[in-house]
Amino acid sequence: MPSTKASVFDHAVHTANEWVRDVADEFDTDDRPFAYRVLRAWLHTLRDRLTVEASAHLTAQLPELLRGIYYEGWDPTAVPHRFDAKGYESRFARDANISVQDVHRAAPAVTAVAQRRLSPGQVSKTLDQLPEDVRTLLRPPAPGDVETGC
Repeated sequence: MPSTKASVFDHAVHTANEWVRDVADEFDTDDRPFAYRVLRAWLHTLRDRLTVEASAHLTAQLPELLRGIYYEGWDPTAVPHRFDAKGYESRFARDANISVQDVHRAAPAVTAVAQRRLSPGQVSKTLDQLPEDVRTLLRPPAPGDVETGC
C-alpha cells in the first residue's frame, strides 16, 4: 500500500485522538476510555435529537472517524427523538456509563471541545435546533459563571 494512503488513515486517527484527548483534558484525567465514552454519548444523544438535515450540517465538519462514530447504529427514519432534558440526561448517562448527576458537567465539557474544534458558530447553530431545556443542559458555562461541581 502506498505511504500516502497510510498517511490519510494516520491523520484520521490522530485527529480523533486529539478530540478524545481534549475531552479528557476537560476532566483533568488520563482516562481515555472514559473520555471516548463521554464523547460518543454526546455525539449519539445529540444525533438522535436532531433532524437529518441538522445532522448532515454538523457531521460535514466532524473529522472522518468521529463522523463514523456519529452515524454508527443511526436510524435516520426514527429521528428526531422528542426527549426533553430529563430524557436527554438519562440517555446520555446510560450511553456514557456515568451518573445522571454527572451529565451536567460532561455534556457541556464536550460541547466546549466541539466549539473549539469546529468552525465558529457551528455548535451554536446546531444547538439552536434543540428545545431550550436541552440547549441549557449542553451549553458550557459562560466565562465568569460559577460552575457547580458534580
